[in-house]
Amino acid sequence: MTAGEDIAIRRKRLRYRAWHRGTKEMDLVLGPFCDANIEEFDSATLDRLEALMDEEDPPLLKWVMRQEEPPAHVDRDFLDRVVSDHQARIEQ
Repeated sequence: MTAGEDIAIRRKRLRYRAWHRGTKEMDLVLGPFCDANIEEFDSATLDRLEALMDEEDPPLLKWVMRQEEPPAHVDRDFLDRVVSDHQARIEQ
């Protein structure tokens, strides 16, 4: 398997995971975000996405909805990118 095939498989796996979170609300946040952006993500950015997706849905949804501040270990810049993407979609 080449590096290109490896990253393609990783993108496909993360896209599936984004759409099958366990809660519909997070599916509708992360699924469209991945559909729109994942093909542009390099390995380091996929790492950032994967770290965010490793968080549990209830607190993640609260962070996305700006109901709570995320803890210090969360990549706030990447979370803000997801939130901005989601807000742009719901405003359309």
